[in-house]
Amino acid sequence: MNYKMIVLDMDDTLLTDDHTISIRNKKAIKAAQEKGVYVVLASGRPTPAMTNFAKELELDKYNSYIISFNGGQIINMTTEECIFEQTLKVKDIHQLYDYSQANNTAFITYYNGAIIGTQDSEYIDVEKNLTGMPYHKVTNLKESVTQNCVKCLLLEEPTYLKTIETNLKKVRPDLSIARSKPFFLEVMPQGIDKAATLNRLIQQLGIKQEETIAVGNAGNDLTMVEFAGLGVWVENVTPELRHKADVIVASNNNDGVAEVIEKYIL
Repeated sequence: MNYKMIVLDMDDTLLTDDHTISIRNKKAIKAAQEKGVYVVLASGRPTPAMTNFAKELELDKYNSYIISFNGGQIINMTTEECIFEQTLKVKDIHQLYDYSQANNTAFITYYNGAIIGTQDSEYIDVEKNLTGMPYHKVTNLKESVTQNCVKCLLLEEPTYLKTIETNLKKVRPDLSIARSKPFFLEVMPQGIDKAATLNRLIQQLGIKQEETIAVGNAGNDLTMVEFAGLGVWVENVTPELRHKADVIVASNNNDGVAEVIEKYIL
């Protein structure tokens, strides 16, 4: 198959555990782009926490894109224009906040270029460190959030959060819900996930579904891994998902992304 696009999750897939891109991965990504293959970053991260990595990989030079907020936005890296966005309504954000408080989880959303929440949490600290975005701790979230937002996160200890995930999917079947890390439960508008937004992008570019590769490691990557012509997990995939891809390659710390590109593109 002549693949025309490879879509890469970032955290725990493309990025090593110290949140950097290995030399071998960079070299492979550059070679793929020089061959005319689109390299797209698709992450649960907010857009501002992705653009520096995208520029490091020269996606702007090669007219490529990023899919941020788990599919909530598509950004044209050459023009830095948002060409697609879908948001949660204010009432949904407020209801999700109420649910989080009733079920003893931390809660954040993204508003006016910052993370916003009402409490401190070791898991919120992880998101702050990952994104590099400022954290605005407010007294009253409902009074502070008065406009639609792209997504929300419920954050808590992984075992407990898994039960919250099961329950919230029953309570709010009208929303898209997935875990990006064991302690991050991401909530997006209905019909928004990495696969749905990837489908929008390839239709715009005239690329067929079977001409795509998607590489990930976690639950929020599952839809795009199942959607792509070639679905790939890195070795450090969430264990219960291992059987749901076509291929498993080396881990995020052992150049799994480069392995995919070298074998199936170069």
